[in-house]
Amino acid sequence: MSGELRHDRPSGGILRLTISNPEKRGALDRPILDAIVAAVDGASADGRTRCLVLTGEGRFFSSGYDIGDIPGESFAVEAERIVAHPFAEALRVLDETELPVVAALNGPAIGGGLELALACDLRIAAHGARFGMPPVKLGLVYSHTGIRRFVDTVGAPRTRELFLVGRRIDAVTALAWGLVNDVVEPQGLEAAALDWATEIAANAPLSVAGNKRILREMLRAEGAVSPEVERDLMELRAASFASEDLREGVRAFSEKRPPRWRGR
Repeated sequence: MSGELRHDRPSGGILRLTISNPEKRGALDRPILDAIVAAVDGASADGRTRCLVLTGEGRFFSSGYDIGDIPGESFAVEAERIVAHPFAEALRVLDETELPVVAALNGPAIGGGLELALACDLRIAAHGARFGMPPVKLGLVYSHTGIRRFVDTVGAPRTRELFLVGRRIDAVTALAWGLVNDVVEPQGLEAAALDWATEIAANAPLSVAGNKRILREMLRAEGAVSPEVERDLMELRAASFASEDLREGVRAFSEKRPPRWRGR
C-alpha cells in the first residue's frame, strides 16, 4: 500500500502538507515524493499561499526512503531510481520555491527523512523526536549534495559524527547542534509551527522571497566541485547501490539484526 500526502489550510496563507504512511513509519515512496513536488509547485503559483508547513502523521515524521520492499533482482536499479529522481526532485522544489517552508518534526526523522527536513527553511521539533543518518549502518554511500546540505547546516565535525558514527541524536542535542531551530512539547508542536508560519505569512512576500533566494545563492556559491570530481563521487554512490552490503544492510534493518558485512 502506498503512502499519501495530505493537504489542509489551517489558516489564511498557510498550506500544511502531512506525510501519511503510518504502516511504514512515514517512509518516502514515489506517490508521496511526487505529491510533494506537485503541492509545492502548485502553492508557489497559486498566489494565495504565503508559507508551507511540512509535517508527519502519528509518531513519525519520516523514516527515509522506501526501499525495503524492492526485490533483490532489481534492487540496485530501483533503489537508485527512487533516490535519484523523485527524492531529488522533492528536495529541488523545496529549495527553489520562493515560499518559506517550516518543518514540524512530530517524531523521528531518519535518513532521507532528515534531509527532507533540512531542505525546509526552519525546523521545530517535538521533545522525544530523534534524528539520524544510517547510511553506514546500511552500506550506502550518501550523495555528496546531501552531505553538503548537512555541512551547511551543522558544520563538518557534526556531519562527520552523523555520517561516520551513525548514531541517532535527540531533539535537545539537535537544537544545540543547530539542526533544529526550536524544541517544544509534543502537544504544543502544531500550535508552535502554525505560530511561526502565521508570523512569516504576515511579512512582506517580496522581502521573504528575496531573502530566501539570497541565502540559497550564498550557500550554493560555497564548496563547488569540479565536473571530474563530481562524476567520481556519483560513480562511488552508484556502486554502493549495486553492492551486496547495501542489500544486506537493508535486510538486517528490516529484520532487526546486526548486519553481516562482506565489503563488496
